[in-house]
Amino acid sequence: MRPGKAVASFDSATGMLRALSRFLHGRDVPLIGQGPAALEGVLAAVLGAANRLPRPVQEKAYAVSGWAEAVPAHRTGEIRSEELAGWVAGHYPQRRYPVAFIGSSNGALVHLAAAVDAPWLPQTLLLPVRRRGVHPDDPRADLRAAEAAGRALLEANPDLVLHHMHDANQDRLMIAGMTYFRVKWRRLPDAYRRFLQASLAPGATLVVVDCQLRWPTTQVGERHVFQHGALGGATRQEYEHGSPRVADYLRRYGSPYRAWDYPPSDGDSPEAEWGFEPDLLADLSELAERNRWRLVRMRFAEPEDLSPVVADLYRAWYRQRGLPGDRLLVECFLLLEPWWTLRSGSVPYWMVFNTDPSHAGLQAYLDGADARADPFDEIRLMLFSHGVDSVGLVPVEGWRQVLQRARKVGVFTGVDVRAYPRDFASLARAHAELARIRTTYPMPPALDWPSAQEFLALRQELQ
Repeated sequence: MRPGKAVASFDSATGMLRALSRFLHGRDVPLIGQGPAALEGVLAAVLGAANRLPRPVQEKAYAVSGWAEAVPAHRTGEIRSEELAGWVAGHYPQRRYPVAFIGSSNGALVHLAAAVDAPWLPQTLLLPVRRRGVHPDDPRADLRAAEAAGRALLEANPDLVLHHMHDANQDRLMIAGMTYFRVKWRRLPDAYRRFLQASLAPGATLVVVDCQLRWPTTQVGERHVFQHGALGGATRQEYEHGSPRVADYLRRYGSPYRAWDYPPSDGDSPEAEWGFEPDLLADLSELAERNRWRLVRMRFAEPEDLSPVVADLYRAWYRQRGLPGDRLLVECFLLLEPWWTLRSGSVPYWMVFNTDPSHAGLQAYLDGADARADPFDEIRLMLFSHGVDSVGLVPVEGWRQVLQRARKVGVFTGVDVRAYPRDFASLARAHAELARIRTTYPMPPALDWPSAQEFLALRQELQ
């Protein structure tokens, strides 16, 4: 099976890979990297019309669009991890880089890599797999239905660990007809090895992006775990034991359940989407030593821990270049635009999702800027619409309060507040609105890696 058909296009890792690789090719990211800018107006109009459809029709269309990407369950054994790795590496221009990144998916990391003109190789990819007859609120049934497909995938790929993830809160629409197989490399694939050897000279730096977030899991097989729930608006306790918020959410969606009955967890593992699988370190250490590269680890507890650090790095870099550094661009999930961030002189702050923890983290960052008497004149905010009024979703009014903290201009970017969180046209509209920012600056030369490394070391992000 061709890798481009097996890997989800709607996932964080894929969106970040597209955004960074296009930046390194000198291009922006219209239509989240899946089409030319010339189609944005047409697609925005089509999706905008879809925003006005009845909610059940919208939700069905969203679910079907995801199902169409999913792999038939009987074909998972045809997927080859080496071909997946070659597909990833093939996104990047083949040239010498002073530094390369490998490991956890992270939107702030994409902006760091763009600043220093460096590639990033994800450890984790999402392989969506079709299945039928499973209620979204029945994680036990999802595990049973997909277990054979998981075995076939792992038998064909001994270098992978499978994290079967089921999140009926944030992924409710998608998992109606598919299951989420997130795979992590525990051994370095040859395609990654070849790419790094061709890209890094002796003395270069290889950075391991090590998000240490873990999550309760159920052991299914030697390299196979099941993860119920995920990082976002609901807490781990709510996934495990339910809550009034969960019961209300399930009631609103007409579910026969009032809490989730899931396979009991018997340990914990690196979180399926964001966590780093440490088994990969042995191969990376051996490769770095053999090629005389410096191997460093960028370790952080939560995905968003890196967001204020990279935002401050950009702000300091802009001021060294004589730019004001007072324009904040808040991005969400896979809505990323490294090219227009630099072209508009914006400070990037990335949020995992549109939920309470991300909202609180952004407010805390703005509180810190205010405390330093260093507020932002402009704040632009992009929001990813996942189609669900999920537990922990921050309503539009909460995001308006963020925008009101701008001293001059606080605006949503690409967001139809009447349709959110079912604003599917935002995927086409956000880039077009960024491209209309009036004040722009020449694209700068890359930030030199030693300067970035010194800044990160001071913030205790590198080891």
